[in-house]
Amino acid sequence: MEAQRITIAFVDQSSGYEATPQRVKLSSLASFASDVETFLRGDTKEIDPTQLDVAIREGSVAIETAPILAAPTLFDDLKALLHSELLDKIDPKRRSVLERWQKTARSARDISFRISAPFLGSAVVVSVDSDFHANDADQWVQVERYVRGEIQDLGGATKANAHIRLPDGTLLRVSTDKEVLQSEKVNRLYKMAMLRIRAQYNVLTRELRDARLMEFVEYAPSLDEDELSRLTKRGAQAWKDVPDATAWVDELRGGGD
Repeated sequence: MEAQRITIAFVDQSSGYEATPQRVKLSSLASFASDVETFLRGDTKEIDPTQLDVAIREGSVAIETAPILAAPTLFDDLKALLHSELLDKIDPKRRSVLERWQKTARSARDISFRISAPFLGSAVVVSVDSDFHANDADQWVQVERYVRGEIQDLGGATKANAHIRLPDGTLLRVSTDKEVLQSEKVNRLYKMAMLRIRAQYNVLTRELRDARLMEFVEYAPSLDEDELSRLTKRGAQAWKDVPDATAWVDELRGGGD
């Protein structure tokens, strides 16, 4: 297949006027651009958005990529979306974007999304009339886990929360009680920290949502000299009647002469 330009459009008339490149709400544009980046990159990351040039087109606000040559998973997913609204076999990251767009289109009837490309017979349209979904869509489970990352923001005027930059570069927003932050005696801002959180975990996309901070966990491994000495003495006592420990182990393994 020859190189393809992918055009993804955001159609929005919910504010009483049609969103265009000349006039669009900043929050809507930022959210749409982030979704487009996630959709193109996918879980396989066969496209690097940092190296991809785009153009902003009319209709209403459309992002058109430069020609893309090698993205077989993306092309296959787009073809599949033309023939079925089931998302089970679609790339997990793209599926999460489509589910989010479908939810938005249903809650705001004046918003829709269109994906088009020369190799597609028609555009893929996500609107109030479409029903893009997965049979196993409800894959969120409650988990409690430890996460490690850099504290980017901490506090909040009305709601207490923290923004954590995880090792993979993603930003995780974690809510908490003000008492948890008030009890902290350590300045954790812009420092690495270990946190115990409760959250919803998607077993397909491995995403976390609705995260809540339970506590900061101190992680400073150190050597306990007394414990090491005690274990060494126990080992010496246990092996005192064995003349050659190495030969004894080799014999057990069948490695003796």
